[in-house]
Amino acid sequence: MPFLEAVRLALTTLRVQKLKSFFTLIGVTIGVMFLIAVISIVEGMGRYVEEDFAAKIIGVNTFTVRRAANFNPNSTDEMWREYLRRPRFYVNDAAVVNAALPPGSRSAIVSENFLYASTNDRRPRQVQAVATEADYFTIKKFGIANGRAFQPQEVAAGAKVIVIGVEVAEYFYADLDPVGRELRIRGIPYIVIGVIEKQGSVFGFSMDRLAIAPYTTPLQRALRPAGDILSIVVQAPSQELVREGIESVRGVLRASRHVRPGESDNFELETQDSALEFFASLKQRLVVFGAALPAIGLIVGAMVIMNIMLVAVAERTREIGVRKALGARRRDIMSQFLVEASTLSVLGAAIGIALGIAGSQIIAATTPLPAAVAPWSVVLGLVVGAGVGIAAGAYPASRAARLDPIAALRQE
Repeated sequence: MPFLEAVRLALTTLRVQKLKSFFTLIGVTIGVMFLIAVISIVEGMGRYVEEDFAAKIIGVNTFTVRRAANFNPNSTDEMWREYLRRPRFYVNDAAVVNAALPPGSRSAIVSENFLYASTNDRRPRQVQAVATEADYFTIKKFGIANGRAFQPQEVAAGAKVIVIGVEVAEYFYADLDPVGRELRIRGIPYIVIGVIEKQGSVFGFSMDRLAIAPYTTPLQRALRPAGDILSIVVQAPSQELVREGIESVRGVLRASRHVRPGESDNFELETQDSALEFFASLKQRLVVFGAALPAIGLIVGAMVIMNIMLVAVAERTREIGVRKALGARRRDIMSQFLVEASTLSVLGAAIGIALGIAGSQIIAATTPLPAAVAPWSVVLGLVVGAGVGIAAGAYPASRAARLDPIAALRQE
């Protein structure tokens, strides 16, 4: 039987035996639907991390000098104990780092954590407090929607000024202009001088709860009671100079900390690649765990297809006998049933792809999870559908091909 004729016969069976066909398709449809949805969410997260997360959280052409790794999916207890034994970073270390940077680079001391802020007429609310330098706004590309950012002179003078995010401004000052008003953190008053442009959210975490003040104010002590600093963020003019800056900074820090040749660094130099490597590892795990549910659905679908095709072979025994009597070979009978099984399975996969795409878009619209349909996942869904049909139809097709034509013709 020609391939197209076998496909037409399979579609005719689908139309005539609607209930049986529904149960034939349902398992593959559900399995492929979840497969497409999982891949779409994982792909969306990957693109979001590369295009949005890295730029907002880490910055473009930047690296960070830290005491311990911030992104390390393979951290062990022993590694964390080693991190705790490392010397802390202080303001003097920032001067050492700055002296080694390529021309045109920027840097900023950064200490951050969550603290409660308050005003006289509003209840305290947690904000993401950051104690830093004036270049921090340029490195992070924070535009100012209202007022201004603080200047290096204000950092040097320890001026108690603060720049806040949109969410902080809306909560504490409602319809009022926040510029010039007072915001208290740990009981210390700061004068609001600017409001950062809306930043949105990253994986559901708001980037508009910022409260940024000079590191020379009491906010630094509130964030780092030991008198140290959390990190030094550096931005180079280009990606090539980032690598040059990293090697220069590594050299001067090893010398200032008396790290011997052959010994490991007692500090971390993290780049965008460090974070992306962490999320690449996370992405692989999500794919593995996310594929478990679709796999169960596909196994169930394959079992249903096999059982229904066995029933079809029993119902069409006389038809098989007539075809063999007219000269049909074993491979003709086998290919007919394999094409029918794979056609039904591919049709179920196509429906599952459509539902998976729709489901991923609904998830993206109603939750913080991003979603992006990868073209290769659609092809994968169809291939998986065809593969399930062929695997499930192999035994029924083989059984049909081995039927004795004389016994088959006697079948009523």
